[in-house]
Amino acid sequence: MMWYWSSGGVHWWGWFLGFVVTVAFWALLIALFVTIFRSSSPKDHTHPAPGQEDPERVLARRFANGEIDAEEFHSRLEILRSHDRSGGS
Repeated sequence: MMWYWSSGGVHWWGWFLGFVVTVAFWALLIALFVTIFRSSSPKDHTHPAPGQEDPERVLARRFANGEIDAEEFHSRLEILRSHDRSGGS
């Protein structure tokens, strides 16, 4: 019965290769799950972060309170909307 080579066991490089292959397997598996999880999460950047007010609502409130006039309101609103269409954050 000669399951191993003639030296009587697995050489050090056999253990090292097994270790490297095992670590690489688990790293690839974890990277795959992270990639799938991130791609399945919604990426709608049009809504503000939790606890942050929508910029258009802030602008409308400032206009309603009389802090800005109609010309400034429409100008800033146009800038906000063009920024959203161009893919801004």
